[in-house]
Amino acid sequence: MTRLTAPFLDDPALKQVLAALSAKGAQVLIVGGAVRNALLGEPVADVDISTSARPDETIRLAEAGGLRTVPTGIEHGTVTVIADGRGFEVTSFRRDVETFGRRAVVAYSDRIEDDAHRRDFTMNALYATASGQVLDPVGGLPDLAARRLRFVGDPHARIAEDYLRILRFFRLLAWYGREADLTALAACRELRGGLSSISKERIGHEIRKLLNAPDPSRAVALMAESGVLPLVLPGADASDLAELIEIEQEYGAGALPVWPRRLALLAPQHAAEALRLSRDETRAQDHIAQALTLPAPVAAYRLGRAFAAQSVLIRAAHGVKPAFGWCHELARGAAAKFPLTARDLMPALSGPALGEALHRAEAAFVESDFTLPRDALLRIALQQEAKA
Repeated sequence: MTRLTAPFLDDPALKQVLAALSAKGAQVLIVGGAVRNALLGEPVADVDISTSARPDETIRLAEAGGLRTVPTGIEHGTVTVIADGRGFEVTSFRRDVETFGRRAVVAYSDRIEDDAHRRDFTMNALYATASGQVLDPVGGLPDLAARRLRFVGDPHARIAEDYLRILRFFRLLAWYGREADLTALAACRELRGGLSSISKERIGHEIRKLLNAPDPSRAVALMAESGVLPLVLPGADASDLAELIEIEQEYGAGALPVWPRRLALLAPQHAAEALRLSRDETRAQDHIAQALTLPAPVAAYRLGRAFAAQSVLIRAAHGVKPAFGWCHELARGAAAKFPLTARDLMPALSGPALGEALHRAEAAFVESDFTLPRDALLRIALQQEAKA
């Protein structure tokens, strides 16, 4: 018998929810990612709960136990139970009657086996009691021990229920897997065309999480080999991603945002539209791309130290190793201040001539490696006026 000893089981709020819902004899279990992560020794964020109680019964039991409820997804059998100011999603056991892609006709069930067979991967179909006893209806424990990512049942059927599961397969492989089930991988390749029916926002959400994994290079390489990567990121080139991961580890890049850098390496031209990036995320990709066209200190001066650092790491992954002292050079570029303002050139200059003069002087300042003094820059700015 496998038993969890995870700290989250001692959470008073969780204990209160589990006790309230099981007060009349309903089966109440922790399910999915919390169980998976605890068994792997990974951090546990959210704790989801599955129960044989129907949604209306869940609400009655929770409120009888002094807890507040919110019917966040009651049409799908999900109620959020609030304890100590935190929400726990509680979903009733269900079984599929008919499926139509993401839409399905479901019926409530009293059997954990029915509920488990609706889930995506075997390592996500693990349940635990309040005392930590692990229940494994679909053989997920051996897969988890082997870090093997396998669909529950027929992978073609699971994917057809929601084609986004193709990307979830690669994302979970990046985070938790060492071995990709070959039948699962084949199904992802064969059914990849179904991703065209998935919104770019949902695809973008998965890609962000995938690229945030400690080392997504193998999963992304398999995406490329299976034809999935070019569908979701046209023009993507994953050939240097593994090198980038090594560079990140070598240079200690943990303080910088991870997925934007990796995305900029993969697909510098098409990512914003393909993944429906936000305005700020698109601007970040544009800044990284611009930084890649500039010497690193100049990039730090014009765009900021963080974007310049991203470009240095990407260049290193492409084989252009940074010079000794590059961090100091970035700091120096970021700290450089152009000593002229428009007021310094007025009233001698105005309008377009004023802008051109400032641009000319700043270009000279940058070309001088930020060393030209203010007086020299004034002469450069006013030289055209003097000729006139």
